[in-house]
Amino acid sequence: MGNADNDRPSLAEQRGVDGHVYQPAEDSALLAKAAIDDMAAPERVLEVGTGSGWVAEQITDESDARVVGSDLNPHACRQAREQGIETARADLVAPFTAESFGAVLFNPPYLPTEPDNEWDDWMEHALSGGADGRRLIVPFLDDVGRVLTADGVVYLLVSSLTGYETVVDLAENAGFETTEIAQESYPFEVLSVLRLAR
Repeated sequence: MGNADNDRPSLAEQRGVDGHVYQPAEDSALLAKAAIDDMAAPERVLEVGTGSGWVAEQITDESDARVVGSDLNPHACRQAREQGIETARADLVAPFTAESFGAVLFNPPYLPTEPDNEWDDWMEHALSGGADGRRLIVPFLDDVGRVLTADGVVYLLVSSLTGYETVVDLAENAGFETTEIAQESYPFEVLSVLRLAR
């Protein structure tokens, strides 16, 4: 007699949630609300690391902007498209042309993770920020200015786990003025949203 449990869908599958894709949480809600409350009226918005597409969907619902999502994870791209979000499979902002977006949002993977504890799957890519939590923040800051319009802005979610002041310094070294526009405290971290403008 076979094991019936092997044929049973996982809890994520039962709930219609792809276990390979980061689902919206407190950080997602903070980023979406902060950006919606602060944005002027950009014609095009990019959400980097769109995951399920939830944040991009909130921006779409609250603005007239054309919203594009990008993610390296093919499962995330599929799920975001299923939510009606135009999505490109991309490494950060690499494939996008210069001065394409009036606003760029990014909730980066930020959990500091020692190399010995990496688990090498798509959820790791969505959560792990490498040893210092800034594995993707650094290359993002180095390139995002290229895709911004002249008056474009970046909304970057920053966790205290990644070193808030260090991220501010990195952004300023990349040529941005930084303003904290939202903050929420939790037992083990403080989440902030930075507006970066040139």
